[in-house]
Parts: sequence; structure tokens; C-alpha cells
Amino acid sequence: MTHPGSVVPQPGPASLRSRPASAGRAAIVATLLLALGGCSLLGGGEREATTIYAPDPRVTLDASAPSVSWQLMLNTPQASRMIDSSRILVQPTPGELQVYRGASWAKPPPAMLEDTLLRALEDSGRIPAVARQGTGILADYKLVLELRRFEADYAGHAVPAAAIEFNAKLIHTRDQSIVASRTFGHGEPAAGTDIALVADAFSRGLQRLTGELALWILTEGDAHQRQAHPADAP
Repeated sequence: MTHPGSVVPQPGPASLRSRPASAGRAAIVATLLLALGGCSLLGGGEREATTIYAPDPRVTLDASAPSVSWQLMLNTPQASRMIDSSRILVQPTPGELQVYRGASWAKPPPAMLEDTLLRALEDSGRIPAVARQGTGILADYKLVLELRRFEADYAGHAVPAAAIEFNAKLIHTRDQSIVASRTFGHGEPAAGTDIALVADAFSRGLQRLTGELALWILTEGDAHQRQAHPADAP
């Protein structure tokens, strides 16, 4: 059973602000050892294997989602260096971040969020084109995302919740005006403390929030198109 005692402690609160060079080198060494945990031989000894988790939520849009005629570009989601990592974060007590030992994400959380949203919008059939930043499409709107939380949070309970929070801004590319802005957040309770159950909670939480985000994008963009550019509205 996985619990906060089975994670690798990170440096104290001061380390999240600035660290001496020696502490920085120690953190790099610790990260390398974690990344090499799956190797059977390292310095003559056997290391603990690393289990890689790859949440793959599939989102079905709400039936109320409008069909639109405009195109959307997804900017690469922004996140802090702690979040934009393959390490699985856990907060056993308020203000303390640690990582699960012997476990990692297949890809960083910002990439998970972007991939899940892209697939949800494409599979919905309600928008003619949606693409990542740099693909060259002439998008009518662009989405800017900032991922603020992606961690297992105990919050004083015996079992953690998958805490996910991000801010979204929908921008009209013609005049660079912000059409709408909203912060999405949810804590999906895990079925237990085992890391596999925690990963499942992240998958469910990501599915829920991405569904809300996709509906919001289509609804806000459609409303703006009808109000500001009625000739372009379907």
C-alpha cells in the first residue's frame, strides 16, 4: 500500500524558492537516481523498478455543446517546473510536496491535458478544425492554458484526492481580445492509497475537467461569434 511514508522527500519549503548550488546538485542526483530506478545494475546493486502510468481518459461532450464553424488553435499549456515533469506529486500535509517513489507519468501533466482536450474536440465532430500551436492553421480563436495543480492531495484525510486546477483563456485571434476566462478545478477522490488507484483518480478527474473545458470553449466561442460577428455564425 502506498502512503506518504513511501515517497521520496523533497527539500524543505525554502527549496521551492532558491537553493544553494550544493542543494541543486543533490536534487539533480536524486532525480537521476529516480529516473534510473528501473535499471537492474547501478553501482553493483539492484534498484527498484519504476512503474510508468499513462492515464488515457476518453471524453464524450455534453449533448448541449453547440456545433461551430470556426477553427481553434491550442497553445502549449504552461506550468511550473514541478508540475511539468514525469514525477507524480503528492501533498501529504499542507505546504509539503513530495513525489511517489518507483512511479512516474508516461508524459508530463501539461501534455496529458493538451492531448485529452485535442482528442475530445476532434472526436466530438462539433468543430471543423482544432490543432496544436505551430501547425500553421489559420485559427479564429486560440486557447491559452495554465496548469496550476496536478497532485495527490491528502488534505487531512486518510485517502488522497487527485487535485487538478488550471486557468483557461479563449482569445479571438483577429484582435487578440480575451473572449472569456475561467479557472477549472476538481479533486477526484482515489479509491485507496495505492499509487495505481491514485493514477485512476487522475484519469477520472482529467476526464471530467476536460469535458467541462471543451463545452466551455465551444459555448463561449459560439456566443462571441454570434454577437460580434453574426455573418460568420452558423
